[in-house]
Amino acid sequence: MRTIRHRAAAAAVTALVASLALTACGSGEVSAAKDSGGPTASAGTPQAEQETPADNKQQTPAEQISSNDSNGNGSDDTATTAGGGKAKTGNSNGTTTGAGTSGTGTTKYTACTGDNTKVKISQVSRPINHLLLTVTNAGGKNCDAYWAPALNFDDAQAATQIIEDSKPQAVVTLAPGESAYASIALNGDGSPDIPAKKLTVYFAGRDNQGSVGSPSGPLTLPAGTLIADNTSVTYWQASMADALTW
Repeated sequence: MRTIRHRAAAAAVTALVASLALTACGSGEVSAAKDSGGPTASAGTPQAEQETPADNKQQTPAEQISSNDSNGNGSDDTATTAGGGKAKTGNSNGTTTGAGTSGTGTTKYTACTGDNTKVKISQVSRPINHLLLTVTNAGGKNCDAYWAPALNFDDAQAATQIIEDSKPQAVVTLAPGESAYASIALNGDGSPDIPAKKLTVYFAGRDNQGSVGSPSGPLTLPAGTLIADNTSVTYWQASMADALTW
C-alpha cells in the first residue's frame, strides 16, 4: 500500500516538471520571434528608396530650362528667313509661325495716281462719240490701275457713271512705261449736247473707298467736245481694243 502511494507521488512530480518545461519552451520561441525582427520591427521600411540629399537640391533656372528642352517642352527654336524675318521652326504643339519674306509680314500695293502717272485724252474715229483715256506709269515701280477712273467735266459736282459690264477679270498692273486704257462714251443713251472743255481724272484705291493720291488734270478736251447727262466711262483695261469695245 505504501509502495503505491510513492509511485503516485513520483508520477505527479514528473508531470509537473514536464509542464514547466513546455511553458519555458513556449516563452523562448516568442522571445526569439521578437528578437528576429517581426512585423513590428522598424527595420521593415526600405531605406534605399528614400530621397538622397542630391535629389532634394533646388534646380537653378538654367537647369530647369535644360531639363524642359530635353523633354520636348522648352521654348521654340527660331530661324531667319530668306527675307530677313524671324520664323518659328517648330514648337511642342506642332504649329509654325513666321514673318513674310519682306521681313514685316505685310504686302504693299501701289495704286496708280496722278503722282506716278501721265494721263492723256484723245478723240477716236470709232466708235463715234467716244474719247480714249490713256494712263501711263511714269514712276520707277509697278502700280495698279484699280477699278475705273472717276471723271469730272468742268465744274460738275458728280462723277461720271461707270459701265459696270466693262469690269475686267483682274486688276491691271502697270510696269514702268506701260499703259492702261478707258473709253468715255460721250452720248450715253442719247445725243450729247452739253459743251465741255476740261476734264479732271481721279484714281481709286484698292478698297474702292473714294479717290487716292493726287488727281490728274484738269486736262484740255478736244475742241467741240459735247457730253450728255448720262456720259459714262469704262473700267481700266489692259488694251486699247478692250477699252473701245464699250
